[in-house]
Amino acid sequence: MTHMHIAGSIHADAAQGGPQWLTVPADLNELDLKLWPRGTRRGDDGHIVVAGARLTDVAAEHGTPVYVIDEDDFRSRARDFTSSFKGWGIYYAGKALLTKTVARWAFEEGLNLDVTTMGEMRIALAGGMPGSRLGLHGNNKSEVEIAYALEQGVGRIIVDSFDEINRLERACEAGGHRARVMVRVTTGVEAHTHEYIATAHEDQKFGLSIMGGQALTALVRCHSSQYLDLAGIHSHIGSQIFETHGFEVAIRRTLRLASQFKTATGVELPELDLGGGFGIAYTAEDNPSATQDLAAAFEEMIDHECRGFGLSRPHLSIEPGRAICGPSGVAVYEVGTVKVVELEGNRSRTYVSVDGGMSDNIRPALYAAEYSAALANRSSDAEPLLCRVVGKHCEGGDILVRDVFLPSDVRIGDLIAVPGSGAYARSMASNYNQVPRPPLVSVKDGASQTMLRRETIEDLMRLDVGQ
Repeated sequence: MTHMHIAGSIHADAAQGGPQWLTVPADLNELDLKLWPRGTRRGDDGHIVVAGARLTDVAAEHGTPVYVIDEDDFRSRARDFTSSFKGWGIYYAGKALLTKTVARWAFEEGLNLDVTTMGEMRIALAGGMPGSRLGLHGNNKSEVEIAYALEQGVGRIIVDSFDEINRLERACEAGGHRARVMVRVTTGVEAHTHEYIATAHEDQKFGLSIMGGQALTALVRCHSSQYLDLAGIHSHIGSQIFETHGFEVAIRRTLRLASQFKTATGVELPELDLGGGFGIAYTAEDNPSATQDLAAAFEEMIDHECRGFGLSRPHLSIEPGRAICGPSGVAVYEVGTVKVVELEGNRSRTYVSVDGGMSDNIRPALYAAEYSAALANRSSDAEPLLCRVVGKHCEGGDILVRDVFLPSDVRIGDLIAVPGSGAYARSMASNYNQVPRPPLVSVKDGASQTMLRRETIEDLMRLDVGQ
């Protein structure tokens, strides 16, 4: 489903009573379990329980808003990938959610880790992830970042331009290093996702074009370099993807490129990274594939295309993206106001304002991402009411959940839980309106532990060195 930007469609569903996929629930107290961390339930007292911890207790201890991540859920989803994609390299997406604790979890579960900046490298290494298991991405890596990556023995650097190849060679020469590299290519695949997170069509900033011949030239250039060890091809078609057709096309085009490289050099490339960006369920409309089904489909496509091009099977790797951490996280907010706004045509909309907003989850405002929500502190027998959950910021587009059915007795002081908040909410958070960012808290066996503390106004004031 493709959405226009939220600023242009903010009132689009008022007349229809919400989007077509959103139906009135038979029981508002029942949780759609595919949206929540595994084992989430509503207790007999009506409170939502994640990893044995009541969200009301977490909120009482840590305040709201608060990001909550289920450690066992994160680990189990990591194991889903390592067990289903046997022998593949699994690269966790640091950009989705990264702390020292998350890096440790990823390391302990046998994952590698993708980083894109100095900050992500530093945090991953501090969390115990060896440099050899890091992959450095980015379309504009600085000289400082490249030099640091080489010093730390980063396992692979995914080059994104000819300028970067030159920059990397200079850094290797200056520091006496060799760099293990992959060339990121654009396959021309139009992934069925939002324009901002589709990354393999030609007109965007990432990679070197297969169709334009840049990719083959870059591969040969790296292969002939005295400072670079060429590992293979990297492809990534986008994020939040549910179907495999785009991957089938990308596999065919990358292996055709590998065949062309073999013809030009007489060498078979040893590795192929197919990216990932597998989708998760944010709403009842979303139906992601089981990990083992994805693995079976990928295996079949790889074997078929390798036979077709007469290539040996390369070492393969994928990047699951939000599929590991996204479903493991829940954001919890407190209701501050409930306002009914009268609209034309004898219609109305109920706005439920919470104590967070676009500073702690920019995705709905940035590209109309859809979320779900549920009352976390009690059950209710009240009739369902179509609501819009909004934040406290000074923007009309400050929307967290565009359309959701909540009990019609929703009131000040209620807690609203938003599942699917483990990926990109905290990592894309800002201090807009000078609002401190919420804490990130892990839950396990009924107990909670702070991973990232809540920012304070004092933190913000310390950054302001003006007179």
